[in-house]
Amino acid sequence: MVPDPTLDCMETPVSQSRDDPRRNLAAVQADIVAWLIGPARRELSPEAIVLGLMERLTAAGIPIWRLRIGQRVANPMIGAWGVIWSRSEGVELYTVPRTVLDTSAYHGSPFQAVITTRKSVRQSLERLAPDAHSVYFELAAAGSTDYIALPIEYGDGSVQGAAFTIDRPGGFTENEVALIDALAPAISAAMEPAAMRHSMTSLLEVYLGVGPAGRVAGGAFRRGATTAMDAAVLVTDIRGYTPMSERLAPDALLETTGKHFEVVVDSVRAEGGDVLKFIGDGVLSIFPAEQGGRADACQRAARSVASAFDKGRSATPDLSFVAALHFGPVVYGNIGSVDRLDFTVVGPTVNFVSRLEAISKALDKPAVCSADVARSIPADKARSLGRHALKGFAEPQEVFELATA
Repeated sequence: MVPDPTLDCMETPVSQSRDDPRRNLAAVQADIVAWLIGPARRELSPEAIVLGLMERLTAAGIPIWRLRIGQRVANPMIGAWGVIWSRSEGVELYTVPRTVLDTSAYHGSPFQAVITTRKSVRQSLERLAPDAHSVYFELAAAGSTDYIALPIEYGDGSVQGAAFTIDRPGGFTENEVALIDALAPAISAAMEPAAMRHSMTSLLEVYLGVGPAGRVAGGAFRRGATTAMDAAVLVTDIRGYTPMSERLAPDALLETTGKHFEVVVDSVRAEGGDVLKFIGDGVLSIFPAEQGGRADACQRAARSVASAFDKGRSATPDLSFVAALHFGPVVYGNIGSVDRLDFTVVGPTVNFVSRLEAISKALDKPAVCSADVARSIPADKARSLGRHALKGFAEPQEVFELATA
C-alpha cells in the first residue's frame, strides 16, 4: 500500500528521527502497513494483531482509548466474535450471541451502518444528540470523546467492522482520522487469514467438540489418523423417547430434545469433557485421562452426570434420561470411508458402556457405572447393584448405581 501523500505534512516535521515516536504520520502509516501485510498477516492471532496495532498507534502519539474489531461468523451458536482492546484492560476475545443481532443493541448501531453501507462513521462523543444510539452514550460515559468506525472488507465480499475511540478533549485530529482510515485495507489483509483460522476452529468445535477440533485443525483429518488413549466414556439417553416423539409435534419434540442436549453438553464441558456426537436422542462424551489419570477422568465424568441431572430437574422437569459411565482404552480419531469421515471413539470400552446404558433402563436406575469407575470415585457416589449379564460379554459384570445429586 502506497502511503497517502496528504499525510506528508502532519503535525510533526519530516526531518525528525525515524525512531522518534512523534515523527510524521506518513512514516507511521508506512511502518504499520508493512507490519500488517507482512509478519502480522502471516503469523499472528487476532489478539496479537490488535495488540501490535495499538502499540504502534499509541507510540505515534495517538491516545487510542479503545479498539474493537467485530467479525460476523457462520456459526449456529454465535452471531459474531471479535477482539477488543482498551488502555485499562488490555486485549481479549469476545463473542456475541446470535440473538443479540436481532435487538436494538445491533440495529441502528454504527457497526450495522458500517457493514450495510461499507462507509466509515465518525461521531463526536462530546456533542451527542438525545436520539443517538446507546453505544455512543456508553462510550461517552466511560470517558471517550470521539469515535471512528471503519469497514473492514474481506476477500469473500463480507464486511466486518473496526471501531476506534479516543479520550483526548476535542477528539481525533483530521490527520489522525485520515491515518486510521488509510490503514483499513492493511487491517483487512492482516485480520482476514487470522479470522478464518479462528472461525474454522470455532465451527469445528461446534460440530466435533473442543478436543477433536484441535486435532483436526492440527492435521489429523485422514482416515486412520487415530490415537489409542484411556478415557471415561459417558452415554446418556432419553427415557421413553419413542412414545414422546409420537405424542409431540415435530417442533415441540426438537425443542424438548434441544433443551436436554444443552443440559448434557453444558455439564460435560464444564468438567473438561468432549461431546463427540448426538446419536438420535443419545449423547456420546469422553473425558480423556491425561495428567490427572483415571481417578481424575472418572471423577470429572461423575460430577458431570450429577450436574446434568440437577440442571435437568429445572430445565426439563417432564423429561427423564439415563446415563452410563465406564473407563478404559479407546481408539480416538477419524473413522469412516474414503470420502466421509467421523471423528469418534470405538473399541470394547464403548461397547461396554452401551451395554451398561441398556442395563440402567432394565434396572430402572437413572445412572449406572462400571466397577472401574466405582473404584475411582468417592465411595458414597456409587452403590453396587450386583453382577449382571451384559450382552456380548461372557461373564456377568458388577454394575453400580451412580449418584445423580
